[in-house]
Amino acid sequence: MYDIAIYIGRFEPVHNGHMALLQRALASARRVIVVMGSAWQARSPKNPFTCHERADMMLGALTGPDRARVQMLPMRDYYDEAVWVRAVRKGVAQMAPEAARIGLVGHFKDATSSYLSAFPGWELINVDRQGRIDATAIRDAYFGATPGTVRAGLDDLATQMPDSTLGFLERFAQTAHYPALQEEWRMLRGYREAWSAAPYPPVFVTVDAVVRCQNQVLLIRRAHAPGKGQRAVPGGFIEQRETVWQSCLRELAEETHCTLAEARMRAALQSVAVFDHPDRSQRGRTITHAHYFDLGDTPFPPVRADDDAMQVEWVPVEKLAALEEEFFEDHFHMLDHFLGITGSV
Repeated sequence: MYDIAIYIGRFEPVHNGHMALLQRALASARRVIVVMGSAWQARSPKNPFTCHERADMMLGALTGPDRARVQMLPMRDYYDEAVWVRAVRKGVAQMAPEAARIGLVGHFKDATSSYLSAFPGWELINVDRQGRIDATAIRDAYFGATPGTVRAGLDDLATQMPDSTLGFLERFAQTAHYPALQEEWRMLRGYREAWSAAPYPPVFVTVDAVVRCQNQVLLIRRAHAPGKGQRAVPGGFIEQRETVWQSCLRELAEETHCTLAEARMRAALQSVAVFDHPDRSQRGRTITHAHYFDLGDTPFPPVRADDDAMQVEWVPVEKLAALEEEFFEDHFHMLDHFLGITGSV
């Protein structure tokens, strides 16, 4: 019997396969810590539900005694496995400092399961895959329905989910979030279908501009799906005859009308970082080159929204942490990389 069993996942949404592994964890340890991934992410077709909503689905499927033995550990994605592993270990140590023997419940499904090998000292409780269902199939059926046909749309999958999940999905379909996520889901499906016949999956290259002035950062709100209405740093796709530097300045000017002289921008450039996590974008494999500029205490350059931006604003650095759930894809983590918002783990 382990002191603690750890179960890691995103649970978007919770289904019976998840619950089977959770029951194995409960049978293997006195207490279970569920590491709830993708915490504080903005809603998207891949991450439509908040950490608290997913926790309620899972706990609602347990009996009272079992529910009392389960603790939730919200965990942001980080898009950096080494940092993420340290954060998970730190969170578990804080919740269970006395635990001497720790088990990690899971099964090797595909490349996304490699994290199970990243925790030496924790004994793997290897469990065969439970059933054939996965959360992606549930989300596709769900977003392909309508508020009035959710139960019918999920009929073929209903036996694969606990009642707590089905009830939540029906209630959620009556909120304003549901049609907004459907719009994003349809856009992303069309986007992927456009290149589905390519001999190899494409790799997209983008650029982003993190511009700091008087300890404030220039942000936009996206005008279109994906991420419509979400906060982001200015950026976009590189064009055929551009360098990443040229593309960065062009995108910055198109979205914010920040058109400082190139020499001024060269002088303000502090660093360039590549963000290339395979899961950073739902549009497909997308690698971005983020340029960090610091204009110091000089006057704010004039800006206004245009092109793919519905709004542009200067936001104080100290306010960014409270806005984490409003950011598109990994843009909060991009800012964190340059500005140290969350502190090192």
